[in-house]
Amino acid sequence: MNPLNKVWCRTYQTAFRAAIPVMPYREPKILDSTEDIAKLCVDKGIDSIIIVTDEVISKLGLCNNALEACEKAGVKAVLYDKTIPNPTIDNVEEVRRLYLENDCKALVGFGGGSSMDCAKGAAARIAKPKQTVQKMAGVLKVHARLPLLIAVPTTAGTGSEVTVAAVITDAETHHKFPINDFCLIPQYAVHDYRLTTGLPKHITSTTGMDALTHAVEAYIGRSTTKYTREMSEKAVVLVHRYLKRAYDDGNDAEARKNMLYAAYCAGIAFTQSYVGYVHGLAHALGGQYGTPHGLANAVILPHMLRAYGSTCYKPLGKLGWLIGVASPSDDDETAANAFIDWVDEMNASMDIPKYIDGIEERDIPQLAINADAESNPLYPVPKLMDVDQLADMFRVVGNLKYTML
Repeated sequence: MNPLNKVWCRTYQTAFRAAIPVMPYREPKILDSTEDIAKLCVDKGIDSIIIVTDEVISKLGLCNNALEACEKAGVKAVLYDKTIPNPTIDNVEEVRRLYLENDCKALVGFGGGSSMDCAKGAAARIAKPKQTVQKMAGVLKVHARLPLLIAVPTTAGTGSEVTVAAVITDAETHHKFPINDFCLIPQYAVHDYRLTTGLPKHITSTTGMDALTHAVEAYIGRSTTKYTREMSEKAVVLVHRYLKRAYDDGNDAEARKNMLYAAYCAGIAFTQSYVGYVHGLAHALGGQYGTPHGLANAVILPHMLRAYGSTCYKPLGKLGWLIGVASPSDDDETAANAFIDWVDEMNASMDIPKYIDGIEERDIPQLAINADAESNPLYPVPKLMDVDQLADMFRVVGNLKYTML
């Protein structure tokens, strides 16, 4: 990256870091079960809601307890189950239409990050009917009071129940972009571990590594605070201790509960301290190829950490000895590499591939432009990269020939 762009990026990031203490971050109130949604609505005088989910969650019947509790309480619950893995503007608009047609007063994002993001995007459009989704992209573009928003994670990974972000895809351009605003933080989150016990192994693994990515990127960036470092460390320790247990035994209640908390801690960390180029690349791949976000993050993370090199040895080294894969007596480089090796080992132990198949060389220039547009200057990464360097990272991740790194 040329010197002028570096100065611009670091100046922008420094300004945001200075503003963190006065920004209106908040954390959602936690409910223990999906049945609590009906009681909350009754208490607030809400008689009609929309539950935003996907076809798989709907067919598995995971929404049934919430739907039945609403019916018993006299709360009309409209079910939208057409959210796709990388929710599109069309998904957002369909939810908005159903919300208005049924005179709803609250939205429930029920599922993984895609369903929660779709609900967030629809809530923003309901609050700002004259502003398109595309014009909300970026930072602090919504500026509105949203309808009551409740998040129900069915995976332990995205942390979307506590974040300022909603990631939406433009199906026409294949561009995947984040909307970031404080009003997108849900007012309530339901942590019901029972919803996660039946997850397929590959969902448990990739969403768990998604949580790890959030924690690590927040931790090694240049906008950390004491609180976000503590939350990142908690998340990494919990993932180290419980993810493989949850993967091996889906009914391990202790592991499932702790992985939900890990994702929550990681969500707090990255919503305040941001992520990095792992997410920039992952979102671009999701927009172009529909690559599941957790899978993309899991594969990209160790490659990107190695590319960052010495700029993140110290924090990675600390994480290495916190989880016991390195000794406090190790130098930073040795401890950092031990941590990265552990990430590789975790991926391999859960059948997560080392590379992402299907990345086409002809697509890489646009992928790199999209990753650069999302990441620079916003993400306070330890090492800045320009479009050409990001293009080479796509080649690394796709196991293609690269030229600059």
